[in-house]
Amino acid sequence: MTTLISDYVSPANSVLAATSLLPDTGAADSAAPQPFLPRECESLEEAGLPQALVATLVFKHLLAKGTNTGRGMARDLCVPGKPLVELLTELKNQQFVVYSGSGTMGDFSYTLTEAGRERAKRHLEECAYCGPAPVPLERYVASVHAQTIEQEHPTAEQLRAAFGDLLINERTLCRLGPAINSGRGLFLYGQPGNGKTSIAERVTRCFGTQVWIPKAISVEGELIPLYDPQCHKPVGSDRPSVVKGQQHDPRWIKIERPTIVVGGELTLDALDLRYNEYTKITEPPLQLKSNNGTLVIDDFGRQRVDPFALLNRWIVPLEKRYDFLTLHNGKKLQVPFDQLIIFSTNLEPKELVDDAFLRRIPYKIDITDPTEYEFRKLMRTMAEQFGLQYDDEAVDYLIQEHYHNSERPFRCCHPRDLLMQIVHQARYFEQPPVMSAEGFDLACQSYFAVM
Repeated sequence: MTTLISDYVSPANSVLAATSLLPDTGAADSAAPQPFLPRECESLEEAGLPQALVATLVFKHLLAKGTNTGRGMARDLCVPGKPLVELLTELKNQQFVVYSGSGTMGDFSYTLTEAGRERAKRHLEECAYCGPAPVPLERYVASVHAQTIEQEHPTAEQLRAAFGDLLINERTLCRLGPAINSGRGLFLYGQPGNGKTSIAERVTRCFGTQVWIPKAISVEGELIPLYDPQCHKPVGSDRPSVVKGQQHDPRWIKIERPTIVVGGELTLDALDLRYNEYTKITEPPLQLKSNNGTLVIDDFGRQRVDPFALLNRWIVPLEKRYDFLTLHNGKKLQVPFDQLIIFSTNLEPKELVDDAFLRRIPYKIDITDPTEYEFRKLMRTMAEQFGLQYDDEAVDYLIQEHYHNSERPFRCCHPRDLLMQIVHQARYFEQPPVMSAEGFDLACQSYFAVM
């Protein structure tokens, strides 16, 4: 049996379902869609949380922490305070928890009884997760639709701002613009060292907005921690606002639109749900973590998995904008595939994929070598960053001797790498770094030794 997005929300009313999570502002503006904001919930039913699930989290939380107040547990588990206190009272009546002290404003500190500890250990064996309460899958699906990158249409000005710290010619910018606006896949290809990875890493900046994601998702009784500090950058405070109408559900966190970069370490296992037999926790795949953002496959074609197998995995998601994931019990889930996926490679795309796949990635952008003018401009920019005095004569010597005479092509990474060697030489000899013909000779002897 497969759980479909349409079981929760149809494409026609996906945004409507998502905005139903917003607080009621008392005014409706059909012309301007409201930004997504997960509304603070007052009951477990409103939060979509079964009481048994919350009780399980309470047991494991107290087992790990020893003691905590009701208010502290509500904060740590991200659940509404009033129903949590009612649940704690019920657990106290069942002699699973006891008061260990009094807190402020009528609150109490709680700790587990021996029976409670035994119950907590059993819950921990079933699943080791004891973090914030999860959000039901259907609400996450609705949030992805409401914050889709397909609604973002970066302008030329936004592109220039996003790539402001890189030297990109106007021709490349004009080709990148429509590709980014499409919100679909693209190939960046060309010789190594010309900035393909740097460009890919900055694409998400063009969208210029933040998104809300749940810290964890629940589906079919399984818990999937979605928020990953290594992949997601929080924005602002994680505490709810005290301004009326701006309180958010603490199970959600606002982040910058994610950019996830993976290289040769990528395997097919990373693209599906991974169930840990020891912790009983289900880890999300990369494409789920990168929803509403960008997923960069760097050095494509050099992964340990066959390129065709990797590309076949994404044929349906790129075409349909949704993906199928399999739970450890064999049940399939249909989830959104809402990201700009970028394949960065120094190999020819036609050598890696067939026409059927190239058709699904309509944009293939060749990142070319810099011209001599662009190379000089890069050299001047990098000299400023390294604190070096720019020397035209030294750069003229470098270009004539080590590029024209050697018929060596320019690369965007060369100015940075050569000047870095000059800086390191100066540090070793305890001298101030200076751009000179002798310095470039030494740098080139090391840098181009096997090229």
